[in-house]
Amino acid sequence: MATPEITFFPVGNGDMTLIKVSSGRTILIDINIRQPGDGVRDVLKDLREKLAVDEEGRPYVDVMVLSHPDQDHCRGLREHFYLGSLMDYPTKGEPSKIVIHEMWSSPLVFRRASKYHTLSDDARAWNTEAKRRVALFREEGQLEDGDRILIMGEDTDGKTDDILDIVVKTDERVTAVAGKEQENFSALLLAPMPADDEHDADELSKNESSIIINYSIGTGAVADAVKFLSGGDAEVYIWEKQWKRHKGDTTALEYDLLSTPHHCSWHTLSWHSWSKKKEDAEVSSDARKALSQTRAGAYIVASSNLILDDDNDPPCIRAKREYEAIAKEASGKFVNTSAHPNEKNPEPMVFEVTSGGVKAKWKVAAAPAAAGAAAAFGSKPLSHG
Repeated sequence: MATPEITFFPVGNGDMTLIKVSSGRTILIDINIRQPGDGVRDVLKDLREKLAVDEEGRPYVDVMVLSHPDQDHCRGLREHFYLGSLMDYPTKGEPSKIVIHEMWSSPLVFRRASKYHTLSDDARAWNTEAKRRVALFREEGQLEDGDRILIMGEDTDGKTDDILDIVVKTDERVTAVAGKEQENFSALLLAPMPADDEHDADELSKNESSIIINYSIGTGAVADAVKFLSGGDAEVYIWEKQWKRHKGDTTALEYDLLSTPHHCSWHTLSWHSWSKKKEDAEVSSDARKALSQTRAGAYIVASSNLILDDDNDPPCIRAKREYEAIAKEASGKFVNTSAHPNEKNPEPMVFEVTSGGVKAKWKVAAAPAAAGAAAAFGSKPLSHG
């Protein structure tokens, strides 16, 4: 069995995360593949080094999740990933594009572009491929690798009613990766959420209905050794709604690893503008509660540009301070992909899943006040007790 890992690639204000489960299967969440050089790391090379190839020599991911169709979550899709039937995969003449065995897509693919949803070419290419796979399912009733798709959440206009076998409803759990049941993996779908009324529907639409999943990644006999909460660009309204849904049983929101939504944006935690209100900007209590259900030793990861004390948002210095406080309450740590291991040459940030929890696969600097006791902070996991 493989050692499960979660890798965050340094992609500036964007997202790109790879989960490898104990069976060796891989789940890629979002991509932001830019032209390397000028301080931009070659994350495509990093990704390819972590992927297996099939019997035809084609590199592949078992699952690719697109949290929502913004360009900083799907940049590079057309150039580096194979879209279309595998029967047409070119055998020579160009570098091998990465095959996606199974897509996990939101129902947004069924909706037209609107004032809230303007799509880039990469996003449109994702939608086209998702629709091809759905149409194939409607024709054949089952799918093979390279054609598989799951729709994460029901379409509000009933466009998923006749394909419910490939629809995952909110608060349902996925336990298979590309059609293969996994012993040590599950993915709890928390959003997109069904709308309560017309106002709610409009707010959800503005929020782009990012896919939010709490992944449980196990090892050995511990099925949920590490819980990883991933929420795309979901903003404050969504997180307030999550708290209302789950405050009676917060295990749905618990995590060892959090990818800060929307690249450490203040708008995830507050209704107020940071640049306008500065220190008078108030935190939403419910949104903060939803995002602070830490387990012992939790890591909070900002996939963003360097976080400076300025007016930028995202990333926002005020959001960073809030996440640092949440991490401190859990005896955990806040980290930024653009500053790992240093600001000059960021590298992929790798976490290992152990039976005792999450473990950083790098030497984490000690807090100055407790240098002796904490010199190896992060080198071994804190047990959940």
